[in-house]
Order: sequence, then C-alpha cells, then structure tokens
Amino acid sequence: MQNILSQIIFNNPISLYIWSIVIFIAIFAVLRIIKTVVVEQLHKLAKKTKTDLDDFIIEIIKKISKFFYYSVALFFAARILSLPEFLSKALYYVLIIAAVYETVKFVQALIDYAVKRVISKEHIQEKSNVQAIKLFSNIAKTLVWTGAVIIILSNFGFNVSSLVAGLGIGGIAIALAIQNILGDLFNSLSIYIDKPFEVGDFIIVGEEMGVVKKIGLKTTRITALRGEEIVISNQDLTNSRVLNFKKMDKRRIAFEIGVIYSTDKNKLEKIPKIIENIINRVELSDFDRCHFKSFGDFSLNFEIVYYVKTNDYNKYMDIQQEINLAIFDEFNKEGIEFAFPTQTIEIKK
Repeated sequence: MQNILSQIIFNNPISLYIWSIVIFIAIFAVLRIIKTVVVEQLHKLAKKTKTDLDDFIIEIIKKISKFFYYSVALFFAARILSLPEFLSKALYYVLIIAAVYETVKFVQALIDYAVKRVISKEHIQEKSNVQAIKLFSNIAKTLVWTGAVIIILSNFGFNVSSLVAGLGIGGIAIALAIQNILGDLFNSLSIYIDKPFEVGDFIIVGEEMGVVKKIGLKTTRITALRGEEIVISNQDLTNSRVLNFKKMDKRRIAFEIGVIYSTDKNKLEKIPKIIENIINRVELSDFDRCHFKSFGDFSLNFEIVYYVKTNDYNKYMDIQQEINLAIFDEFNKEGIEFAFPTQTIEIKK
C-alpha cells in the first residue's frame, strides 16, 4: 500500500492527490455549511430587526453560485500539488473571475435596492424623475463592470495603465461637460438620503419661505404663504441654511403688554398670576414666566413667555388669539387699563 501511495504521477505522489481531494471536499463542505447553517441563523436574526437592508444582504449571500465555491475549493486544494505553470495560472484566473463576478453581482444588487427605495418615495413618482434615476443607476452599473474588467485584466498580467489613463481622461472630459447636471443629481440624492426636509414641511431658505411641494432631481418647488410657487435649485438648498419648522416639537412664544402708569401697585402684582392662569387654561399651551420688565415711555411693560405644543402655525395663532381675548376680559374685570401712546403737556405761567 505504501508503494502505491508513493508512486509518482505527473510529478506528484498519489498520496498528495488524495490529500488534495480531501482538502477540496473539506473546503467545499465548510463553505456549504456556512451558507446553509450560519447564514440561515443570521437570516432569522435579521428578520427581527426593523430595517430590511440586512435581510437583503443575507439573501444576496445565499444566492452565491456553486461555481464560486468550487473555484475556491479547487484553487486551495491544488496548492499542495506540483502543477504545470499554465494549469496553476488557469486555476488562479478562474478564482479571480468567479470572485469578481460575485462582487459585481452584489454591488449591482445594492444599486437596484437603493434605486427601488428611492423610487418608492411618494414625491418622485413622476415618470421623468423615475427614468432619470434609472439612467443614473445604469451609469453606476457600467462603471462597476468597467472596474471589474480592469481588475481581471490586471490580474491576467496585462498592463492596464494606458487603459486607465485613457478612461480617466475621457471621464474627466465627460464630467466637465455635464458637471452641472451631475451636481444637481448628487445634491438631489443628498436630500433624499439625509432628509433635511420632506414634502409637506414648512421651511425657510434665506428670504424665501413656504411649504415643500415637490423635490425633483434638479429643483425643489415650494408653495409660498401668498400662494405663488418658488423654484429653488437643489444645489442652492444644500449650500444654504434651511430652517425646518416641522421638526419643531414645540414653539416658544414671547410677547409684551403694557399698562398705564397710574395702575395701582396691588394690581401690578396681580398681573403675572392672572396671565399664568389664563395660559394654563388654554389647551396645548405651557406657561413659562411673566415679569414686570421695564418702564416704557408711556407704559409699564410686562414680558410673557409660554410654549405651544404644536408646530402648526395656524394652531399657534388660534391659541395666541384665545390668550389675548382672555387677557382683555380679565383686565376689564380687574379695572386694569392698557397703555397707548400719550403725551402730557404741562403749562407754567
């Protein structure tokens, strides 16, 4: 038996061929176990999370072809054998092609997933925007395949420096020609991903304000308070400071009232408590403070601060109106007079 195992066939003893077969089976079995057991357990854990991205990645891993597993197992199993150079290179090339192909499949699937998520948003259901996003994804897939071919050629021993240089110069020329379009595309993607605002939000950009009506690939449209439509480029939006009032949980309100100088001190002391009781009675309002702030030219001024627990501007104005009317009624009951601009002229003989 020992003599049989030590016999040389194609520069390798039979024992090495047996060990090579064992290594091949072991590596292939381990990879299959990882796919069927470990990945399956990870899939069960992924189903318990809120996001579906981990489920998507697990599904992609489960779709890795058997050809890749065979390539990996065969390559490492053949490492212990003394093989002709052309055969060693062939096994290496097969492994590189299989690995690059699986990587490209994974990246393409991620691109399709991202495009599907973006298109599913309600504010980009228009056909023109959908087609533009799909065109952008096709360009990205083409770049991925170009990179994959370059990697394969480089591993095959080809000098790809001139090819990369040519592609780089061509890419720069194309980028310069369509830099404004690409800028708007990347800015729109930045808005979709970062979500500084969404359709329906009330925002202020510079001197413009209104409700976001539509977020396009090049521009965002805002309906102003007066009713007209404001069109702002996405590049201007990403480069500006945007105030988003929908993100506001509550609104801080500060206002002043003034009473006449002849008001009795006891009544002045009662005013903060009167204001506090009024605000606490109004729904969605939280009293903060009320102070005798200053002596004005013709009035004694009180500063009032409270919070409105809503970001709805119309609701805030309804609450402020209710508070103002209640203050007017209570001051009339207490005999407290509001101040108004007056002048006293003293004439001396």
